[in-house]
This record gives sequence, structure tokens and C-alpha cells, in this order.
Amino acid sequence: MSLRRKPHPLLFKWRHFEQEISLLCVRWYLRYPISYRGLVEIMDERGLKIAHTTILRWVSR
Repeated sequence: MSLRRKPHPLLFKWRHFEQEISLLCVRWYLRYPISYRGLVEIMDERGLKIAHTTILRWVSR
């Protein structure tokens, strides 16, 4: 039995990025002392183009 909850599917409906990417960015931002722009650089190294304001909206949601 897994203690992790699956994210509610409606939270990610009509989103451009996969839910795993959104959750990863939010988790890293909240857990580690990293800026939105720092996360943008990390995602860019992985081949994902994400604006820092997009991550800001994910966190504030």
C-alpha cells in the first residue's frame, strides 16, 4: 500500500507540461533554497524551456 497520493487529475487538466515536471519544480522550490530562475536553469539543462513565472504560478496554486 502506497502512502503517496496521486495528484487530482483536474489540477493538471489543460496544462502544457507533464504533471511530474510541475510537481518536481514545486517540490524542489519548497524543499531547497533555490530560486525560480535557478529552477529554470536546471530544467533548461534537461531540455525543458520553462519561464520562471510559470513555476511561480505552480507554487502559488
